[in-house]
Amino acid sequence: MAHQIFKGIPVSSGIAIGKTYFLHRGTHTSTLRMDIEQSHAPQEVQRLQTAFTAALHDLEKIREKIPGELKEQTAIIDSHIMLLKDRKFQTAARNYVNERFINAEWALEKSVTDIEKAFSKIEDEYIRERIQDVRLVADRVKSQLYGTPTDIKSLTQRMILLASDLSPADTIELQLDKIMAFATVSGGKTPHAEIIARSLQIPAIVGIEGLSDIQDGQFVILDGFNGRMIVDPSEEELEHYTQLKYQFQEYQSQVNRNCYLPAETFDGYKINVSANIELFEEVAAVIDNGGEGIGLYRTEYSFLNRDDLPDEEELYEEYRDLSSIIYPQKVVIRTLDLGADKIATQFGPVREANPALGMRAIRFCRKHPKLFKTQLRAILRASVLGNVSIMFPMISGLQELFEVKEIYFEVRQELKSQGVSFNPVMPMGIMIELPSAVLIADMLAREVDFFSIGTNDLIQYSLGIDRTNKHVSYLYQPLHPAILRSIKSVVDAGHEAGIEVSLCGEVAADPYCIPILMGMQIDSISLNPQAIPGIKRIIRQATMDECKELLKKVLESDDVKTSNKLVKEMIFTNFPEELMFYTSLIEE
Repeated sequence: MAHQIFKGIPVSSGIAIGKTYFLHRGTHTSTLRMDIEQSHAPQEVQRLQTAFTAALHDLEKIREKIPGELKEQTAIIDSHIMLLKDRKFQTAARNYVNERFINAEWALEKSVTDIEKAFSKIEDEYIRERIQDVRLVADRVKSQLYGTPTDIKSLTQRMILLASDLSPADTIELQLDKIMAFATVSGGKTPHAEIIARSLQIPAIVGIEGLSDIQDGQFVILDGFNGRMIVDPSEEELEHYTQLKYQFQEYQSQVNRNCYLPAETFDGYKINVSANIELFEEVAAVIDNGGEGIGLYRTEYSFLNRDDLPDEEELYEEYRDLSSIIYPQKVVIRTLDLGADKIATQFGPVREANPALGMRAIRFCRKHPKLFKTQLRAILRASVLGNVSIMFPMISGLQELFEVKEIYFEVRQELKSQGVSFNPVMPMGIMIELPSAVLIADMLAREVDFFSIGTNDLIQYSLGIDRTNKHVSYLYQPLHPAILRSIKSVVDAGHEAGIEVSLCGEVAADPYCIPILMGMQIDSISLNPQAIPGIKRIIRQATMDECKELLKKVLESDDVKTSNKLVKEMIFTNFPEELMFYTSLIEE
C-alpha cells in the first residue's frame, strides 16, 4: 500500500514506528465444505473433539497467567471456557459430521450458523449480541483444526499489531517484547481498550476503518496522540515522529521524577489526587506514581470466579492489610458493585434484558442482605486505624439510601454488642452516577459525609449512550452542557452541606477536563495510578483564576463544540508543551 493516513480514536499516548502484523482471528470464516467417506466420520469427530479440548486447555492456560491489571477480563474468559465445555455445542457439530459426512470445520461452522439463526429471533438486542462470544470461541476451535492456534505467540520480532478486535484472551497473550503498539477496527472509548492500553503502557488506536487493507510487514507510524496511522510515511514524517517519540520519552522521565510534589496551583489551591484500584497488588503503583491515597477501592474481584463467597474473615484481612499499607493516607472502600450475572456460581444463572439497568450494585446487595452485612462487618472491622471510608454505589434516591443506612447501622450495633472494635466515626459516602441522584444531591448531601461523582456511568446514563458502541461513542461528551451542569450542581450541593466532593471517573484522568473541574473547586480526584504524575504536573502549572474564568465561559456556552474549543484554546495557551503528549475524551 502506498502512502496513506488512517484515522481512529486514540486510547493510549505514544509513538510507534515499525512493521505491521495483522492478527487474523476469524480468518477461517470462509470455511470450505468437504464431503468425507462414511468410514472416515469417527476420525473427523475425533479431530473435532481434539480441537475443542486443545482450545479449552489453551484458554485455561491463558486464564492462569492473567496479570493483576487485567483481572477484569477473567469473567469474560470464564464464559468462553463454559462455551467450550457446552455439550450441546459440541454435540451439534459432531452430529453434522456423523449424519451428513462432512469435514469437521464445516460441521462446526454449520452448528454456529444454527445458533446465530436461533439468536437472531430473539427480540432483545443485548442477548442477541451474545452470539459474538460464540463466534470468538468457534474461531479458537477452528484455529486448532487449521493448525494455526496461536498467532500472537508466533511473532519472532517486535511488530505493530493490527486486528479487527482483540478478545480478552488475545490481550492477555500480548507480549511487550514483541508488540510495540496496537490498532483495531472495532472499539470506541471503551473501558476494555483503556484497561489494555493503561496496563501495557503502549500506544493504541481503536475504531480504524479499512485497517484490514494494510498488508503484513508494511512500514507504518502509529500516532497514539492524535489517533493516526501513516502507511509508508515520507522522510519528513518519519523525521518528525522520530523526534516526537524522543521528546515524549524525555517528558515522561521528567514527569515521573516530580510525581511526589503536591498537586497545588501557583496561587495555592490544593487538590487531593488519589488512585482507583481493584487489587491489593496495585498499591505499589499508587505509591510509585505519587498517589495521595486510594480514592476508590473496587471490591468486586474477591467475589469473582470462585465457587464460594468470601467469608468475613477473608474480606477483613484484605481490607485491614490495605488500610495498614496505605496508612496514614486514606482509602475509600466501595461496597460490591456487581450483579448476579457476574457471580452466577453463587446465585444461579441470571438473565436480564439490560444488566446495566438491572439488579446490580446496591440493589443486588439489598436483595442479598447476608452477603451485604458480611462485607459491611469486614469494612467496619478494618476501619480501626481511622483512615478507611465506606462508599455505596448506584444510589438512586433518598428512600434507597435510608434503607442502606439502616442495614449499615444494624451491623454497627451488632459489632458493638459483640465487643468488636471499629471506627465509630468512619466517613460514609455515596457515588453520584445516576441523573436522579444529581437532581436531589442537596437532599442526599444531608445524609452522608462525602460524594464521589462517577462520571463514566453518569455520562452514559445522562446522555443515553453505550460508550462501548463505536457507532455512538462520538456522543460520549464530558463537556456536554448537561454533564457540566450536573457535576457543578453536585459540587455546589456538597459544599453547601459542608461535605467533600470527589470525582473518580475517567474524566479525572483527562488533562483537558482538569481546569474545568478545578474551576468548580472539586476537592479531590481519583484516577488510574499511571495517570497521576501527568495530572499533578498540570495542576501545579495552573492558577485558580484561569480555571474559574474558563469554567464561566464554558458554562455560558450552549453547545459542546464551543465548549471543546474554549477548553482547547485555554489548554494550548497555558500548557502548550505539556499537552502535545496527551489524548483526551473531548473531540473537536
